[in-house]
Amino acid sequence: MISRFFSALAFLTIVPVSASAKAGSDNTLEKSLVFFPVIGAGIGFFALACGYFLMAIFPQPVAAVLVIIVLLGVSGGLHMDGLADTADGFFSSRPRERILEIMRDSHTGAMGVIAIVLVLALKIAALATCSQKSFLLAAFLMPLAGRTAILLLMAILPYARAEGGLGALFYSGSVKITAGLALFLLVVVAWILAGVAGYAVLLGLICMIVLFAWFCRMKIGGATGDTLGAGCELAETTVALFFSFRPLADLIG
Repeated sequence: MISRFFSALAFLTIVPVSASAKAGSDNTLEKSLVFFPVIGAGIGFFALACGYFLMAIFPQPVAAVLVIIVLLGVSGGLHMDGLADTADGFFSSRPRERILEIMRDSHTGAMGVIAIVLVLALKIAALATCSQKSFLLAAFLMPLAGRTAILLLMAILPYARAEGGLGALFYSGSVKITAGLALFLLVVVAWILAGVAGYAVLLGLICMIVLFAWFCRMKIGGATGDTLGAGCELAETTVALFFSFRPLADLIG
C-alpha cells in the first residue's frame, strides 16, 4: 500500500521520493490510481494555503498568477506538457497514426504554445476575478478535479497506442471502480465546500470531460498519457472558469 502511494506521489508531483520508499513501484503503478484523488486533494490544500497567504500580501491578480505557478511547479509541468503535445497532434490535420507520432515528438509546435498560453490566461483571469472565497475554493478543487478527470478519462476511453506507452502502465481492470470512487469524493467535497454552486461546477466539469473524451476518440480512438495530462489541465481550467461565473459567485458569496 505504501509503495503504491509513493508511486503515485512520484509520478504526479516533484516531491522527492527515495528509492527505498517507492520500491516495487514499477509493478504497482496501475494499483496506485486510488491515490490520485488523495494526492490531488493534498496539492489542493497546499494551493489553498498558498493562496490564503498570498492574498494577504498581494493584490488578487498577482496572487492568482503565483498560485498557478505553484500548481505548475508541484506537478513539474507534466500535465501542461501533455496539453501541448495533444494540441500539436490534434490540430495538425493529419491522420490518426501521424497524430500519434506528432504527440510523441518532444518539440512543442505552434498549436502547443497557443494551448499553453490560452489555458494559463484563462486560469489566471478566472482566479483574478473571483471573490476571495471562490478563489480559495477553486485553488483547492482544481487539483482534485484534475486528477479525478484523469481517472474518468481512463474509465471512458481505451488506450490508443497498440505498442503501449507510459499511460498504459496505469490501465487496469479496476479503473472504472477507482474513477467512480474519485468522482464520489469530488461530489462530496464540492457539496460540503460550495453547496449547490459546487454541483454546478461539477456539471460543467463532467460536460467538459465527456466532450473531450469524444474528441479524443474521434481523433485517435482513445487516450494516451498526453491526452490524460491535457484532460487534467482542462479540468482545472473548467473549475476556475465556473467559480468565476457571476451567478455562481453570487451563490457562494
